[in-house]
Amino acid sequence: MPRFPADQLTTIVCDVLEGAGVRPEDAAVVARELVDANLVGHDSHGVIRLVQYEKQIRDGVVDHTADPELVVDTPSLALFDGHRQFGQVMAGQALGLAAERVEAQGTFTVFARNSSHIGRLGSYTTRAAEMGYVAWMSVNSPGRGPVSPFGGVDPRLPTNPISFAAPGPHGPIVLDMTSSVVAEGKVRVAYQRGDAIPEGWLADEEGQPVTDPARLYDDPTVTMLPLGGSSGFKGSGLAVAIDILCGVLSGFGVAREDMDLGNNGIWLYLVAIDAVSDRATYDRWLEGYVDWIKSSRKAPGFDEIFMPGEIEQRRRVTRERDGIMIAQPTWDQIMALANRLGVDV
Repeated sequence: MPRFPADQLTTIVCDVLEGAGVRPEDAAVVARELVDANLVGHDSHGVIRLVQYEKQIRDGVVDHTADPELVVDTPSLALFDGHRQFGQVMAGQALGLAAERVEAQGTFTVFARNSSHIGRLGSYTTRAAEMGYVAWMSVNSPGRGPVSPFGGVDPRLPTNPISFAAPGPHGPIVLDMTSSVVAEGKVRVAYQRGDAIPEGWLADEEGQPVTDPARLYDDPTVTMLPLGGSSGFKGSGLAVAIDILCGVLSGFGVAREDMDLGNNGIWLYLVAIDAVSDRATYDRWLEGYVDWIKSSRKAPGFDEIFMPGEIEQRRRVTRERDGIMIAQPTWDQIMALANRLGVDV
């Protein structure tokens, strides 16, 4: 597999996006977010998405010429209409506005509708935590999603992710997870690499486990499973809650067969720590809390207890030093796209 320094890979992605007609400033935002996902080990949301995004431009799912519009603006809440602009552009504007407004009220909420795929949620909540805020963020994808509801066998729900981040004693504490067992992009990565996937990710209409990732894309009877295994009602219920928060409240829509899948409704919520606690007290609590969790005896087979986001922090250090490896099929697709667009990489 080819390996790239992060800055070189960012330049390549940016050039390809500009070759597809994307404005340079927007191409830079999208490229940075895709490569950043690779840096922290979330290859499912990295440059593997580039070919998908270019197709969405051609299909009209993404309008790279649009400007997000602020349609509701109150002291504590705002609502954007992204007009199908890149989700990374829309989410960046949402975070920027929330960071500007949160100090005045102590909290601030942003909804957005008609945004395309925003990428890795943890990128935005991490940035909020680095600014000193506590953040919650979710997105939904209106349309018939690939996840079967708990007790069902038909595809109904999206993978509806959620992310939480807060300042921590050794860097942000970042939870970034889907309401399904795994992100769809991780199935896509395994598919492109020719790898099998673990039992428990996919199932057929008889409820039998599926370990061939290609079947998710080739067989309409195969679905992803909600988070929780035998307690999958928890993931299924979380997906419903996120649909209501991100889809219904934003006016965007929810998981239904008669709606198009591919764009995101967004809910972002920031809390200013100083509005409820002085920062010194907060830091003291967090330091003791992290130490307490990590002091637990290790279960068999475990050498260390990680806080949420800690593995990603370590992967970033490693990949910034050693470079980012891209699966050969992914790189071949990017090269084919660049050649078609007349971009010299």
